[in-house]
Amino acid sequence: MTQSKNIRVLVVGCGNMGASHAKAYHTIPGFEICGLVSTGESKEKLNQELGGGQALYSDYYTALQETKPDAVCISTYPDTHEAFSIAALEAGCHVFLEKPIADSLAGAENVAKAVLKSGKKLVVGYILRHHPSWIKFIEITKNLGKPLVMRMNLNQQSHGYMWDVHRNLMKSLSPIVDCGVHYIDVMCQMTRSKPVRVSAIGARLTEDIPAGNYNYGQLQIYFEDGSVGWYEAGWGPMISQTAYFVKDVFGPKGSVSVVAKEAGGEGKSSSIEAHTKTESLRVHWADLDANNDFSRDDEWVNLTDEPNHQELCDREQLYFLKAIQENMDLRDHLDDAVNSLRIAFACDESIKKGVMVQLY
Repeated sequence: MTQSKNIRVLVVGCGNMGASHAKAYHTIPGFEICGLVSTGESKEKLNQELGGGQALYSDYYTALQETKPDAVCISTYPDTHEAFSIAALEAGCHVFLEKPIADSLAGAENVAKAVLKSGKKLVVGYILRHHPSWIKFIEITKNLGKPLVMRMNLNQQSHGYMWDVHRNLMKSLSPIVDCGVHYIDVMCQMTRSKPVRVSAIGARLTEDIPAGNYNYGQLQIYFEDGSVGWYEAGWGPMISQTAYFVKDVFGPKGSVSVVAKEAGGEGKSSSIEAHTKTESLRVHWADLDANNDFSRDDEWVNLTDEPNHQELCDREQLYFLKAIQENMDLRDHLDDAVNSLRIAFACDESIKKGVMVQLY
């Protein structure tokens, strides 16, 4: 069943991601913004960028009650995600929720229960699911045989405003949880196999974060089909530039690698725009001839559809719109979001306890 009237969206959190989502709602037919919410001045800045005239709020619950939106976009810090999204669902709103779904596994499960009870749509902001090059990357891995070896990282040399953001994030979550859910989700899509156990290591490289937390982590996942995945993430002014860009998968039949010469270059690790850049995929085949030389040349996949960060956010919101208008079944999407967070928290537990964690 389709909806003819605009979907009125309350935008909560007006920083990097919230501002990008708000710009999408502002330009996509079928949406209209009914209010902007933030505790600081970001809502005033965003209001100006949108041409002014938006209702501004400092308190989420007041805004929810007064604007009575059809949908709520939540791009606040993770420790608010559970309470904010459940309040929106109970108010009869659809929800777009930035990842991760909550700052605890129990919180994520509470959100999932609230979604099922409400009958409303909840889309989690897994932006790579909407990137054509990442979709192609995952597709190619399915031709490499099993098991797969998956190697990925996203270290960020953060400073200035982004170091403030990362320090605030680390009050509740580590980098391998907050960023890791993206890449754990990708690995699960590549294998479509049950993760069996995890192990991880971490290091606390700064006194600027709470005791017991760490700003560098590396995780390993072992899957039921024999596939293994590795991911690392670090935040801070001490992170090196050369530790920045690895997105690489190989199996018995060959390999595929993301090659981002520009996005992976000098000074790009702190750039949000560069984090989703793919540029090209290099496909290598393991076929050998009688002399054990490669019998097939490497292939370069250069996709012409390479959206920038704002265009990716637009695509996420078009998916959200479609989910609402076409009453899409999002149960698998919700299960995947909870599952990737379950794995990420198991990795966090492995670091804090110094043990391998069995999942199944």
